[in-house]
Amino acid sequence: MSSYIARKGPLVFSNLGKWAYNLSGFNQYGLHRDDCLYENEDVTEAIRRLPRKLYDERNYRVMRALHLSMTKTILPKEQWTKYEDDVKYLEPYLKEVVQEREEREEWNKNH
Repeated sequence: MSSYIARKGPLVFSNLGKWAYNLSGFNQYGLHRDDCLYENEDVTEAIRRLPRKLYDERNYRVMRALHLSMTKTILPKEQWTKYEDDVKYLEPYLKEVVQEREEREEWNKNH
């Protein structure tokens, strides 16, 4: 995993995508898209596999967002996560977990 470089922003930049991203509101709390994924078994395992630094950064963003939500405030606009800068840090780990699960299911089906 150390050779992977996290992808920034979407593959295709579009005005509609940027509008939807900003409308979602999570960026106003400083969260990344991957911070907001529904935590099923695959996502939980991918989070567990994160390097310590990424794991701590994620926890900081989530705790800060929870605090902001409880106080009914948002970050100043200059601290919002920008559409172009949203790092898909969990993507390689999640792909790996899903691939392993699918291989395991295929193996169990055939043996």
